[in-house]
Amino acid sequence: MPLQKLQFRPGIVQDTTDYTNEGGWRDGDKIRFRLGLPETIGGWTRLTSTTMLGTCRDLHTWTSLTGTRYVAAGTSQKLYVVDGSDPNDITPIRLVTSAGDVTFAATNGSATITVADTAHGCVLGDFVTFSGAVSLGGAITATVLNQEYQVTSLVNANSYTITATATANASDTGNGGTNTVGTYQINVGLNDAAVGSGWGAGTYSRGTWGSAANVTIPSTSLRLWSMDNFGEDLLANIRGGAIYYWDTSAGTGTRAVNITSVSGSAQPQVANIVLVSERDRHVLAFGCDPEADPGNLDPLTIRFSSQESFTVWNASGTTTAGELRIGTGSEIVAAVQTKQQVVVFTDRSVSAMQYIGAPFTFGLSEVSTNTSILGQNAAVAVGDSVYWMGNDVFYRYDGNVSILPCAVEEYVFDNVNSSQLSKVTAGGNAEFNEVWWFYPSASSENNDRYVVYNYLEKIWFYGTLDRTAWDEGGVSGFPIAASPDGNIYFQENGFSDGSTNPPSALNSFVESSGVDIGDGQQFMSVKRIIPDIGFRNSTGDPLATFTLNARTYPGSGTTQTQSGNTVRSVASPVEQYTEQLDVRIRGRAVSLRVESNQVNTQWRLGTPRIDLRPDGRR
Repeated sequence: MPLQKLQFRPGIVQDTTDYTNEGGWRDGDKIRFRLGLPETIGGWTRLTSTTMLGTCRDLHTWTSLTGTRYVAAGTSQKLYVVDGSDPNDITPIRLVTSAGDVTFAATNGSATITVADTAHGCVLGDFVTFSGAVSLGGAITATVLNQEYQVTSLVNANSYTITATATANASDTGNGGTNTVGTYQINVGLNDAAVGSGWGAGTYSRGTWGSAANVTIPSTSLRLWSMDNFGEDLLANIRGGAIYYWDTSAGTGTRAVNITSVSGSAQPQVANIVLVSERDRHVLAFGCDPEADPGNLDPLTIRFSSQESFTVWNASGTTTAGELRIGTGSEIVAAVQTKQQVVVFTDRSVSAMQYIGAPFTFGLSEVSTNTSILGQNAAVAVGDSVYWMGNDVFYRYDGNVSILPCAVEEYVFDNVNSSQLSKVTAGGNAEFNEVWWFYPSASSENNDRYVVYNYLEKIWFYGTLDRTAWDEGGVSGFPIAASPDGNIYFQENGFSDGSTNPPSALNSFVESSGVDIGDGQQFMSVKRIIPDIGFRNSTGDPLATFTLNARTYPGSGTTQTQSGNTVRSVASPVEQYTEQLDVRIRGRAVSLRVESNQVNTQWRLGTPRIDLRPDGRR
């Protein structure tokens, strides 16, 4: 009989049965579909030479007027700027004590130092740098004390402990000199969303009678950053906190400062999101304190600065500053800038914000209600369209809001950690016409999986990868992404996992649903496979494995015996010059799996052929 082509529809389908999906792909990892054919995704290499502290939740890239390329990274503990390969700490300072306000106490045989500082305002994990201290005697020298430390425990409102870099060999109390100064960085945030339980945690009738309810406290508990450029300088905002400014010309040895410390008028004291409108150069603060009520955050208020200024925010006849308020929902969750407008998401609606000029400056129109969004970073703009992940569906806005048909919807939403959904992050990958979402699976506290929509071919696929932030602007032409290990990576760079040294394989695979003869009543016998696979960009000796799995019935395993007939699985290696694979396999339906675990291997599957023959009904 003539050879039969194995041609499968592009994209992965999970939300149907195997028989229903005949002629399609049912599973995969670290592969994409390009021009309808599966291939490995790109690998990644490290951008940063040293790891950052805390979990990064936002990345922002830009180029200064001198041509220096910067990456800003906001983590749960720090704010960094990378201008090469080293992350530079630019975390703002919240408090500098007067000389002599800080004293130390050491205990012989312990590295724990108790620090006394009245009304220190620390939370567990905060960072403080001491200067001007003198030796406590013995091993706790001035050099040991005068450096940055992290708060290891809170004794009370007036004291805390640190762990010194040396062990005390003598006890001392209330010393350190009269010139000791403590410089405190802004309070650290949480790596994870906190979960409340018990009476009052959630809506009435949330759980069974008499049981505690577990609900996620609003995402303000999770340290989230938003960042944008004002010219060549950086604006950064902690959700629910202040807006900070970093002057690029001052260099990476300086820290960001609160914009209220810069000369201006009526600057917001607290905000949830900040961005700069590209076309008209206003700074926009979403979910902030109204001008008439400074310091009291209104989660539905939007304020904008005067044009060409990040410090002037008072609304008057001589400025273009002002404010708006959204009427639907309980809080502004996200804001995304497109080429023509800013799309604003509340927990219940979507609005379009546009520059309209004097006297109102900006106009706001509601475009959809009864929508949802999982978190601040769950939406991304691609051209004039915005894509986002809702509570149980995916959306697109292109002038109108629509639900995206998704062939893996149940697969994704049935296996998520519902308490950590504010960690979901979206990113564009324009080279491949893709939108990526990273999310935490049910068994993970952090993002460990991704789902991808190819908006040109209108297909979906998914896989496993731990990324907590993404920026397509990148540097050197690559998207960049952060991972929980504290590193930033160039994505789509090479074809190996650069998080290890030496790099390791990506372990990519794609697997089809079963293919049968006619209505599936007859058995088939497969004698050989003619592979069609390319390794164009690979180095070394690239290798892939072809596996044929045969089943008698949809519920059959690939190695179990049924009615005296053994259903088999046959695997064979394939390299660049493999002509054919001799196999011997029999069943009512046959599926194909292609995989590789070779370093620096890129493969792209074409249209394999199989020698398939009818083999009776028994």
